Amino acid sequence: MKIALVAAQSENRVIGKGTQIPWKVKGEQALFKEITMGGSLILGRKTFETIGRPLPGRNTIIVTRNADLAIAGCTVTTSLEGALDAAAAFAVPAFVAGGGELYAQSIDIADAIHLTTIHTTVDGDVYFPHVPDMFKMVSEKKHSSNIDYTYQYFEKK
Repeated sequence: MKIALVAAQSENRVIGKGTQIPWKVKGEQALFKEITMGGSLILGRKTFETIGRPLPGRNTIIVTRNADLAIAGCTVTTSLEGALDAAAAFAVPAFVAGGGELYAQSIDIADAIHLTTIHTTVDGDVYFPHVPDMFKMVSEKKHSSNIDYTYQYFEKK
């Protein structure tokens, strides 16, 4: 099973402030949908709560410390390993889509990274990790929007 991270960060690597995404960028969510459609999304509980519902066309797997949590339409696990096992059962690509803790836990085992950099600097308290040297950038595309952004795709060397 292929594992990819999907993230949007500011130029100073911020991905969130509390439970909020500190920007609204036209087109960026459509890119996320295009990348993840048909796959399994692995999300931390707080990230899932910012979305508020399972996203159509994707399996939603939530990682939480609360073993009693149950959310309709979602698979709930208590570890990244459990989430990866659940994703493997779906037999489709797995996408770790936040938050910061899950990105940090999974970046070394990921096969690829879909990273969008929003061309702004914002205050926040959740960060995307530095992309390790074990990844090489395969493609890059710049997008013009209300806030310009650049999408980069990395694969493990």
